Amino acid sequence: MTAGAGAIHSFAVQCASAEQRVRHMRRITRAQLCRWGLTALADSAVLVVSELVTNAILYGGGGSVALRVEHRPDELLIEVTDEGQVVPVPRVAEREDESGRGLLLIACVAEAWGVSDDGGTKWCSLALPQTFQGR
Repeated sequence: MTAGAGAIHSFAVQCASAEQRVRHMRRITRAQLCRWGLTALADSAVLVVSELVTNAILYGGGGSVALRVEHRPDELLIEVTDEGQVVPVPRVAEREDESGRGLLLIACVAEAWGVSDDGGTKWCSLALPQTFQGR
């Protein structure tokens, strides 16, 4: 697990596009953040990973799904890449809807989020607690 340029720590993992893999991606993310001493971000990061990986599995074209998480000096960057080119659009879910709130949840916890130009990578940035910035 080599950190990318400017990253303090990073990890990347790839899996098949299958619903049961969401749970594994959440577990891996929580474990790595705890190892890095970023337990305070674990709940938010796991929520983001869950939403992005679920969307990749549902709308990503059925191929593999890749997760990359980087602990940078001033942020935690989470990227999920799939084989699809669907650009997600936040929508307003009705009260009875069982889905459709994921991007709104991400927008609530993330400093920023976006999609690569080709639509294959969805990302978000979580602010680090003050005690970890510049570390």
